[in-house]
Amino acid sequence: MTEINAHHGILKDVNLHVDDTGGSGRPVVLIHGWPLSGESWKHQVPAFEAAGYRVITYDRRGFGRSDKPLTGYGYDSLTTDLRAVLDALELDDVTLVGFSMGGGEVARYVSEYGTDRIHSVVFASAIPPFLMQLPNNPDGPLTAAKAAAMAASLTANRDNFYDEFTQDFFSANGTLVVSEAERQAAITLAQQASKVAALEAMTAFGTTDFRDDLPKITVPTLVIHGDADAIVPLEGSGARTHAAIAGSELHVVAGGPHGVNVSHPEEWNRVVLEFLAK
Repeated sequence: MTEINAHHGILKDVNLHVDDTGGSGRPVVLIHGWPLSGESWKHQVPAFEAAGYRVITYDRRGFGRSDKPLTGYGYDSLTTDLRAVLDALELDDVTLVGFSMGGGEVARYVSEYGTDRIHSVVFASAIPPFLMQLPNNPDGPLTAAKAAAMAASLTANRDNFYDEFTQDFFSANGTLVVSEAERQAAITLAQQASKVAALEAMTAFGTTDFRDDLPKITVPTLVIHGDADAIVPLEGSGARTHAAIAGSELHVVAGGPHGVNVSHPEEWNRVVLEFLAK
């Protein structure tokens, strides 16, 4: 465990909580989803480390054990934080794995910083190319009304919101497909987020357009997504990302919910490890 200082100018430093397995293996950076933390990768870190990789997780600003500033939740700032992690740990030949909201940092990182240090990328149940449904984005799976209702619900009662959200997060076709203990563990992680961060980040992942970022990705790319994702539906996100990135691979987990890395860890880990070995 370490704290990494992400510099954003005078008086704007943010300390990020980072966990690093160390070792000489090729680095894999796992970027968690909203509103969780790096601890949400508990089914992946041991398996990836056992396969010989150096595995790095970190808590996004405002979430988990990282600092919780009042600002900086747009994707440009969040991607600068990711860059700070790579810089501080001197990581090269990296695979970036972005889950859900974390797919946004992956897309924006390559667009902003290029691929000099990047071996490959993985979009896992990820939000690109653009969630918000608009006249110029009719396939966006998130309506403005749904986004407003989510924000209002979270503002009104955080506990109730996270209880309902984690049901949907881990359900396939209306049925919870993880244990209640797993769902409660996710609620515990969500409760570590500041409400300001949760609301601001919700706006960021709902309204940020990554359609111009995706074609700039020229490294090997895997898109992995559950076909029963009730939070970020496959058709409006993962399938479109696959179509937008030349040469990308798509693996669809049958019966997989949004939190498919928890519900189907054996299949998820096998597919991602096979991709990492390429």
